[in-house]
Amino acid sequence: MANESRGVFDTIRTLLAVRSYRDTPVPDDLARRIVEAGRLTGSAMNGQPWHFVVVRDGETLRKLGALASSGPYVAQAPLAIVVAIEKTRFAVSDASRAIQSMMLTAWAEGVGSNWVGFGGIDRAKSLLGIPAELDVLAILSFGYPTRAVGRGKKNRKPFRQIAHLERYGRSLE
Repeated sequence: MANESRGVFDTIRTLLAVRSYRDTPVPDDLARRIVEAGRLTGSAMNGQPWHFVVVRDGETLRKLGALASSGPYVAQAPLAIVVAIEKTRFAVSDASRAIQSMMLTAWAEGVGSNWVGFGGIDRAKSLLGIPAELDVLAILSFGYPTRAVGRGKKNRKPFRQIAHLERYGRSLE
């Protein structure tokens, strides 16, 4: 179990946003495993308020990229997953957890991703036939990075600035 835990931590430690993808397809079994990771994620009261629309069609990917003002690179990704949520109390939190599970699963297999949100993504509803009663939370682009990415080279605040022991302001170090 210790080796598995280290593997998960290393995946989290090295995960970076990827916005440029090779045109190599993500294998079907891996795409399914990515979605399965989202499906298996825990949710409040086991509500599972998410729906995952897997997009591989090049023309649909181009249209998604055009409507997502914060993520035009979706148009070049070989795979996207659009995450729609039910309008329930914990849906954003639960689906965010599922998104992270999918991104980590992909990264562990060498597939990069990025979360595209805000700015036009609700227009994906009509493009993909998503019912009006659902909200679109994210478009996730997936693919093999076009260039080697510096696994783990992150610019993060020092641990002492964000981790507190028992009370805010008391260093955990």
